[in-house]
Amino acid sequence: MHRFLKRRREPPPVSGSSDDAELLAAVAGGQVEALRLLHERHAPWLKARLSRRCADPDLVDDAIQDTFVAVWRDARRYDAARGDAAAWMWTIAIRRLISALRRGVPPPQVTLDSADLVGQSAEDAVLVGVEHGDLGVALARLSPELRAAIQATVLDGLTTREAAHLLGVPEGTVKTRVMRVKARLREHLA
Repeated sequence: MHRFLKRRREPPPVSGSSDDAELLAAVAGGQVEALRLLHERHAPWLKARLSRRCADPDLVDDAIQDTFVAVWRDARRYDAARGDAAAWMWTIAIRRLISALRRGVPPPQVTLDSADLVGQSAEDAVLVGVEHGDLGVALARLSPELRAAIQATVLDGLTTREAAHLLGVPEGTVKTRVMRVKARLREHLA
């Protein structure tokens, strides 16, 4: 009779050298250590990227926390054949941030002077100008969905296909959203 009983296979032990797919398999098996390793590996860059989309550090932290709760709950749904684990987690994180922004919490206003730009890279200086100049005001007036589309395609430099995969919408939707954003920005900045 015992030969018919299914034994639950325990995932292999994890270490810092385990790849993301192995860690996600271990998380799906209930290994908290694997989740901790994923958090150590991915939370810093997720925070950096989300912070470029939202000036409220509390919303960013909440989105990251929600992301890893979702990873814990849904790790079994990750399919390595469909894409990279980091991209899967990024998709969760950006969706969590968009959901938080939809709840209507306005981001805090930030004022900068030229002394704040000393010592920053050229890319950071441009991004600060985008976020806090006239363009930043225009972008802040957009719906979260439109803002996410333009940020994915322009700021992150993703293709329409990559942005569609990231945002979980069809490519045509990304194209339409980007066209709408461009039209609205033209009106606002004219």
